[in-house]
Amino acid sequence: MFRRLPDPTAHEISLTVDGKTIAARDGDNVAAGLLAAGIVSCRTTPISGAPRAPYCLMGVCFECLVTIDGVGNRQACLVPARAGMQVETQRGKREVGR
Repeated sequence: MFRRLPDPTAHEISLTVDGKTIAARDGDNVAAGLLAAGIVSCRTTPISGAPRAPYCLMGVCFECLVTIDGVGNRQACLVPARAGMQVETQRGKREVGR
């Protein structure tokens, strides 16, 4: 669905999503890195468990909530990706202390 345009000047970084290493570009936000890696669902709804994906990519809709480096309910579209970052998709309501 999403395909990157070629950019010979882009620097690749690695981050971990649910225990798997993915490649992102320096300058990506976390949501763009997830989408480019083929990860389209970053959370599920607390009631029905329906998968949700980044939608607005500008911080308005809250559909891209993930846990980043142990801090939950972060909007992936507003957080710059950095090398070594640990990202976890959220299943339902975020657990306190996780």
